[in-house]
Amino acid sequence: MPIEKAKKHFLGKEGHARLNCADAILAAFDALDDTTKRALCKGSGMSPDGECGALCAAKAILGKDNPDAIKALENEFISLAGSNKCDEIRRLRKLSRLGCVEAAAGLLKEKK
Repeated sequence: MPIEKAKKHFLGKEGHARLNCADAILAAFDALDDTTKRALCKGSGMSPDGECGALCAAKAILGKDNPDAIKALENEFISLAGSNKCDEIRRLRKLSRLGCVEAAAGLLKEKK
């Protein structure tokens, strides 16, 4: 299950490598070897425009082929986290970093 796999990677549990939020999503959905996605999406608010890395990775995996699905994923994430920006999410404290990984993985699983 990709949600549990993403959480295990983020936490470094059960033999999984400890990864940042973006890489945890990429690993859970078998896209960690995609250098384009890894170059774009970074953890700790270092994704473009300070976007949440987990959200960035989920959107990158979903691909540009379905912009409506990407927008829906982003809107649903924002409703859960309060923002799509890492710094704002942390300030609002609606979701933890692990919560962002879990939310992004769950929404991506629904949309794929």
